[in-house]
Amino acid sequence: MAANADRTVLERFPAGGPRGSWPAEQFAQDRRTAGQPAEVVMDLHTDSFLVIVKGAA
Repeated sequence: MAANADRTVLERFPAGGPRGSWPAEQFAQDRRTAGQPAEVVMDLHTDSFLVIVKGAA
């Protein structure tokens, strides 16, 4: 888990997953179900999806 001043990265997923597969979205949904306000963002530098929580350290 990586953190900076305004977000914590919970998990990273490669952008080139199989067609119809959304592992980052599923992981984020599981976190939201568990009470964490997780969301998915794209990291263009690494071509990956990050599941983050804003404002967490």
